[in-house]
Amino acid sequence: MDSKPLVLAALMVLAASFASYRFFLRLRPMFSAPGIDRLDHIGERLWGLVPNVLLHRRLLMIRYSGILHAMIFSSFIVLFTAIIQAFGSGLIPGFSLAPVGGNSVIALLQDVFAVVILVGVGMAFYNRFVIKPARFKGSNNKDATIILLLITSVVVSMLLEFAFHIAAGNEPSAAWRPLSSAIAKLLVALGFDGERAAEAAHILYWVHVSVILGFLTYIPGSKHLHMFAAIPNIFLRNIGPKGQSRTPDPKAAHIGLSDVRELDWKGMLDLYSCTECGRCQAACPAYAAGLPLSPKILIMNLRDALIGEETAPARPAGAPAAGSNLEALVGSVISEQTLWACTTCRACMDVCPLHIEHVPKIVDMRRHMVEAGHVTPGIQDAMASFQQYGNSFKKPARMRAKWTSGLDFKIKDARKEEVDILWFVGDYASYDPRVQRITQTVARLLRKAGVDFGILYDAEQNSGNDVRRVGDEGLFQTLSEHNIEALAGCSFKRIMTTDPHSLNALRQEYPAQGTSYEVIHYTQLLLELLREGRIEKAANGKVTGVVTYHDPCYLGRYNNGFEPPRQIFAELGYQLHEMGRCRENSFCCGAGGGRIWQDDTGVTERPSENRIREALALGDATIFAVACPKDLVMYTAAVQSLAVEDKIQVKDIAELFA
Repeated sequence: MDSKPLVLAALMVLAASFASYRFFLRLRPMFSAPGIDRLDHIGERLWGLVPNVLLHRRLLMIRYSGILHAMIFSSFIVLFTAIIQAFGSGLIPGFSLAPVGGNSVIALLQDVFAVVILVGVGMAFYNRFVIKPARFKGSNNKDATIILLLITSVVVSMLLEFAFHIAAGNEPSAAWRPLSSAIAKLLVALGFDGERAAEAAHILYWVHVSVILGFLTYIPGSKHLHMFAAIPNIFLRNIGPKGQSRTPDPKAAHIGLSDVRELDWKGMLDLYSCTECGRCQAACPAYAAGLPLSPKILIMNLRDALIGEETAPARPAGAPAAGSNLEALVGSVISEQTLWACTTCRACMDVCPLHIEHVPKIVDMRRHMVEAGHVTPGIQDAMASFQQYGNSFKKPARMRAKWTSGLDFKIKDARKEEVDILWFVGDYASYDPRVQRITQTVARLLRKAGVDFGILYDAEQNSGNDVRRVGDEGLFQTLSEHNIEALAGCSFKRIMTTDPHSLNALRQEYPAQGTSYEVIHYTQLLLELLREGRIEKAANGKVTGVVTYHDPCYLGRYNNGFEPPRQIFAELGYQLHEMGRCRENSFCCGAGGGRIWQDDTGVTERPSENRIREALALGDATIFAVACPKDLVMYTAAVQSLAVEDKIQVKDIAELFA
């Protein structure tokens, strides 16, 4: 009796049992994790797999890495037929894929893609040990090397098995295997033919299946768990509004994230999906500035803490476990400095090939810090100002509309008169002297175009967008409810704002409280007015200088407002020279997520200065155009700090109409 099927079956059972146990340990915390609804819109979720999985859209943003991954990924699919063939023939005498092309087309594809995957693995080795991208810093290099060696072993043992079969003269697919046949000729020349080659093929068979089973058992403890977690994680991605934060349960004892086990099951799946590729780290403005935040390492640390559940003694959620790495999530696993470094710009999430959601986890941990009273002095000062004045400038409400005193006309009070456009001005555009002149310019443009518009005057308070991202949920609710009540007393068709942060709050956060406004950015309105001929294209024929444009995070990434600013440049006749980091790949100014209220402790280079250097490197751009009051403040300061006022000017888009 042939013992091969029994031995192979025993090996498979042992390997599958061990791998299943290891998978169970990883997945066990998810079984008791809080729920989250991510099974809606099945069609949209499935369709999203096409660009994200099959077409490698995000992976190919770094071309070299994307190409080598595509080579390995596609080869895995094709070479899975060889695995079926190996185990099928071992378990079932007479099993063959010949009826479906196993000795012809499939055999040819197996040989071709064996070359493809080996080239891909070679490129991966070159990338990791010769190119050494900075984004790999902090990744587990040993684990990646082991996986690449295992892949190489699987493919090489497969090719050698085929080659020895051909050398032995008993391989019916020999004519369709050019590479294996070439190797077979070499083996025959070395004296491996006939029975000797058949014996070698038999040995190579067991080497091949053993490496495959070893690979299977290794994966659950490796970052390459993403081979199983990636596609489900992409399928279960957030397809809701990008700028809408999670609304906590008002009845919950606490709303922040203080224990890694309080992550919902999708949040845990995020942790297991991370490949440590470092794209998020490379895109992070806080990391580039020298601050202690790497989105990649944050996810890795959370994952390691979750894995610690395997051995930690059972304890209630939230209860400390002295001596374990679960004793405290914030302050132990993740430092407070790391969390306060985030600008919530979303760059990490938009470049992640697996749609891992970094920012919501950071905001939830910040909520825990706010609940515990652990905030930086700058944040504490700003929050106190919001509570007392409704803005971060420590200015009384009656000063909010003081900027209008510089106009030679009166702006309607939207609380008293019906208007077409209700202008939600925002804090910086209202109070900051460096921005007030731009606010006045916008007002003059609207009046010149005959727009029927008004403002809330002292009834407006900060929208709460950044307050929510700092983690002060109670204060956000207070601010938003105040503004919603003020807006409810007005009659208007649309809300316009010059502030992308207010735009996000009004358009994406407030609807969760039952509102349904049409909210637009001023660049959208100005473009409409240009195309309707209500604003003259006075700049045409008078335009000098080349423009480069900075996409604000909360206008671009969060609200897809990429086109109106660019179309305005085209309408006005300006030549636009884009920086390499533009649109979804824009680089944050460093002010978002409450960073504008904090000091520069630990900063080696301000993100705004990094950005100005990028603009200067274009060589011909003399105008740095912005469409956000905070950007105007940040980049004007950066130009002054770098002493390059004679080379480039920071201008709001509204100024380009003059």
